[in-house]
Amino acid sequence: MRVVIAEDLFLLRDGLTRMLQAHGLQITSAVDNGADFLAAVAADQPDVAIVDVRLPPTFTDEGIRAALAARREVPGLPVLVLSQYVEQLYARELLASGSGGIGYLLKDRVFDSAQFVDAVRRVAQGGTAMDPEVIARLLARNTGDGSLSVLSPREREVLALMAEGRSNAAIAQRLVGRNQSQKASANSVNSAPWVSKLMTSGYCASHSASNTRNSRRNRM
Repeated sequence: MRVVIAEDLFLLRDGLTRMLQAHGLQITSAVDNGADFLAAVAADQPDVAIVDVRLPPTFTDEGIRAALAARREVPGLPVLVLSQYVEQLYARELLASGSGGIGYLLKDRVFDSAQFVDAVRRVAQGGTAMDPEVIARLLARNTGDGSLSVLSPREREVLALMAEGRSNAAIAQRLVGRNQSQKASANSVNSAPWVSKLMTSGYCASHSASNTRNSRRNRM
């Protein structure tokens, strides 16, 4: 699997490179700015790109804007955003930008290398890897009516499974053997209007990218 990394901090960029290489991934480029990232995507044709939100020169939103530009140049390019921040405006645009895997993880909530590598692979294969906190902040902005706050703990669990890119069928299978109230939680979350809008926008749903996935698997 070929990976391009865009991260301005040397220690983190080098650490990501070494960790992913240890798990068998090939790092074709590791850069510290948006311009070099776009050039690397064009030259390397990676299976997935890992991008920080804030890159030079202003350290505001250059990274996520570069990710959007890359997906315009390479439609369906899998992108995993890795950041300390939720840049809501561009995040919404990125998450609704069409086919191809998408992920958005927060640096201070990544605690396990194997799980992180699994998220990278899932995005590369056309799925999603969303931190529930990212979804919560986007929902809070979108609904404006406290919808998230009224979810029960079990409904939040279902939302977390959705954030992992699991389909409704996969969530239902996960709940098999549990009691009826937990199954009702899944139905409640899936039928809520704000979740319907979220799924339609592509925030939590697995992306249908079987052709892209199959072509990329040949190189993994």
